[in-house]
Amino acid sequence: MTEQEFPEQSAKRRRGEDPSENGEFHSGVDLSLLEALEKSHNGGVEVLDLRTMKKLVLSFERRLKENLEARMKHPDQPEKFAESEVELHNEIERLKIMAGGPELYPDLVALNTIPSIVGLLGHDNTDIAVDVVGLLTDLTDEDVLEDNDEPARVLVDSLVENNVLELLVQNIGRLSEGDPDEAAAIYNTLATIENIIEVKPAAAEMVCERTKLLRWLMGRIKVREFDANKQYASEILAILLQSSTANQKRLGQMNGVDAMLQAVAMYKTRDPKTSEEEEMLENLFDCLCCLLMPAENKEKFLKSEGVELMIIIMKQKKSAYGSAIKVLDFAMTKYQQACERFIDVLGLKTAFAAFMGKIPVNKKNKKERYEEELEERLISLIASLFGGVVRGSRRDRLLSKFVENEYEKIDRLMEFFIRYSDRVKEESERLDQLDLDDLEMDEDERYNRKLEAGLYSLQILALIMGHLWTSEHPGIRARLELLFKQQKLSRQYVNDILQEYHDNIGDIDGPEEKERAQAKVQRLISSLQA
Repeated sequence: MTEQEFPEQSAKRRRGEDPSENGEFHSGVDLSLLEALEKSHNGGVEVLDLRTMKKLVLSFERRLKENLEARMKHPDQPEKFAESEVELHNEIERLKIMAGGPELYPDLVALNTIPSIVGLLGHDNTDIAVDVVGLLTDLTDEDVLEDNDEPARVLVDSLVENNVLELLVQNIGRLSEGDPDEAAAIYNTLATIENIIEVKPAAAEMVCERTKLLRWLMGRIKVREFDANKQYASEILAILLQSSTANQKRLGQMNGVDAMLQAVAMYKTRDPKTSEEEEMLENLFDCLCCLLMPAENKEKFLKSEGVELMIIIMKQKKSAYGSAIKVLDFAMTKYQQACERFIDVLGLKTAFAAFMGKIPVNKKNKKERYEEELEERLISLIASLFGGVVRGSRRDRLLSKFVENEYEKIDRLMEFFIRYSDRVKEESERLDQLDLDDLEMDEDERYNRKLEAGLYSLQILALIMGHLWTSEHPGIRARLELLFKQQKLSRQYVNDILQEYHDNIGDIDGPEEKERAQAKVQRLISSLQA
């Protein structure tokens, strides 16, 4: 993510308010022992070591204790505890030096000061909570934790055990984006949550189970105006969704699909103004793709007219064009209703225009890889159509696209097929050479290497060819036979590719779904052999 700097924090506003029942924080640190230690080592802080850290912790705990006592003693006289608040702020700032010694984090946890630090997120003075957010961001910073896996794990485990996720999200709800300091604290809160998830991936589901973070993030991306926090909210949302089916379903139940469609709809007729805004839009589309993994969310997508919106975005030919194709690919994979809707709302014309290379190119996407990714998505999309629409007038309309203009779509299909076939052959030869050089790899690794080289797209193209052949349309079959002859290929070669695909279909959706998928491929193989 591209970072956007906030202005340096201005002079702190010292607000005194009545302490709530939750405003009391209790330290688990033995102050008497630490005081004795401090007295035996006078002098300023110079080198960050265990001794220095203990002195910092002692000083922080003492200022915290003084502040809590002053607030309890003079709850209605802010001027009586304002000075202790300033001193507490200074001590929190001093603790940031500990980010320079992440190897000492286990010792910090052992001193039992984490509960005191985390507890201050609920301090009545929001400025103190803002200070703590800044401290936590520094302590968990990716650059700080790099190469310190075990100390990072110890710190993060302690933070999570002391309810840091719950308190961070509670605190973010009371911060105002109109205040520069608090806007920066919102950004830092999201950064801290991201850092925690990086160290402890299970926290991605924990934070969604235990807090209202998903709801807050959804509300944030609905705001029309773009800023750094909206961008970061989109990134955190993508992180929470990308590897968690539970989070995908949870957000779907919160009307998340419709909210995401509304967010991307703002860009159906306009482009992002900056690279940061462009990145945010990509994050939103990534969130939408993640949401479309569970079948129940595909249904919500259909009801919210997501197919129609994606086609409109494609027709407008703005920068979201490629992302719309990607979303349609996710929506139509293994979902017949989306395939039918796509044909009903005249999506074929738009999709096949792109398939034939009529892809809008602007200065932002003038890249060979961009066009290639779109081609791969379109190939997958067309294969999904063949898999989802198996009979009737919709099937006829799909097949007719390959007949019109003297079978130009079949010619294009063969062009792709040859390109990916050549790539896979080159990779196979390279792997064979590695075997000769005594760098043998197992079959799974070889297969994965070939997939990366384009085997998956080659297999999908073979599937489309199989569907075309199975249609028994005389003109389509004649065109395919002519192209096979011109390219010195055979139907058996296509069958070999399909057989490899058949043999490697996984059971991620269960053994019954695997058998159904293999049976469909086997029918194509049998048709090509006839």
